[in-house]
Amino acid sequence: MPDAVLALNAGSSSIKFALFEIAGTPQRIARGEIEGIGTAPHFVARNAEGTVIGERRWPDASVDHEALLGGLLEWVDAHLGGDTLIAVGHRVVHGGRDFTGPALLDDKVLQALDLLTPLAPLHQPHSLSPVRAIMAVRPGLPQVACFDTSFHHTLPAVATRFALPREYEAEGVRRYGFHGLSYEYIARTLRRTAPKLAAGRVIVAHLGNGASLCALHDGASVDTTMGFTALDGLMMGTRCGTIDPGVILYMLQQKQLPAAEIETLLYQRSGLLGVSGLSSDMRVLLESTSPEAREAVELFVFRIAREAAALAGSLGGLDGFVFTAGIGEHAAPIRAAVCTRLAWLGVAMDPGANNVDADRISTADSRVEVRVIPTDEEAMIVRHTLEML
Repeated sequence: MPDAVLALNAGSSSIKFALFEIAGTPQRIARGEIEGIGTAPHFVARNAEGTVIGERRWPDASVDHEALLGGLLEWVDAHLGGDTLIAVGHRVVHGGRDFTGPALLDDKVLQALDLLTPLAPLHQPHSLSPVRAIMAVRPGLPQVACFDTSFHHTLPAVATRFALPREYEAEGVRRYGFHGLSYEYIARTLRRTAPKLAAGRVIVAHLGNGASLCALHDGASVDTTMGFTALDGLMMGTRCGTIDPGVILYMLQQKQLPAAEIETLLYQRSGLLGVSGLSSDMRVLLESTSPEAREAVELFVFRIAREAAALAGSLGGLDGFVFTAGIGEHAAPIRAAVCTRLAWLGVAMDPGANNVDADRISTADSRVEVRVIPTDEEAMIVRHTLEML
């Protein structure tokens, strides 16, 4: 069997993975996750058709990353039928100002990435733990970091600055942008499938549990809704998005909430979940008849349209709009509602095309071309990993 590359996307309680065969164009041959980390870890792998081809449970909640990643690598070796795994690529949330592209991971790079933890305290440690675990159990295996921030290094300086005293910017307090691997994949796909549109002014809406918008001009990021952290911008599944800083001061001074409790509230108890009081899952909210669920959906759409209008201003106009990620790819009612609010910009949606999740959902005479493009961050991780090797 040809060589293979493993792509990893680590979160606080799970590690998603995808295994790609490298023979010409990389082909995904398996995907899965290790979930329940810290409680009762459960590993499951599926082939391209979705059939379960590997499964394992650990009853001990204290099992560490070395044991979990070691088990994953053993399964990969067995599945490949030999020692053909040539590298592991990792999605790392924050690359700061210095990592403008993928990086081959070693102790020096890891130390530099550790220093960025204050910029992403809830994400960076989880991104780096699997790296160290694999270094321990398979020290000779090359590993590559692929950063969610790198794609946004084309942002002009005016789009990265906060109106704060300059010493804070010198410390790294600035707008970075995230979901870069997804936006890079969409930009590359547009260049291949719609080169004229790709050369123009396009807003991409990455709408999943985490959500953001990115303004592309000739395929490069010029503005985005996420800023210093992945908490900023759009309303999300459990995150509040943009909020008046005075609300934080109110929580601190009037409610006397500790910083850790405010952090939990903003990251885990807000967004669709907080407003609806029901769920962070858009599918559940769209099926619900409760007024709170309806209000959460309306606010989600309102915030998307408002931020899109701002990005159209940054672009100086709009030629295309792309929906991607879980909600963007599958929630036709959300796409319809967003397009209705953006009609003043020249968006005219084809309801029939939208209802069947067609590649293009705008009418033939729409001034703004609207597309639905499935994203593939794992494919971008593999491409970057191969480029580094």
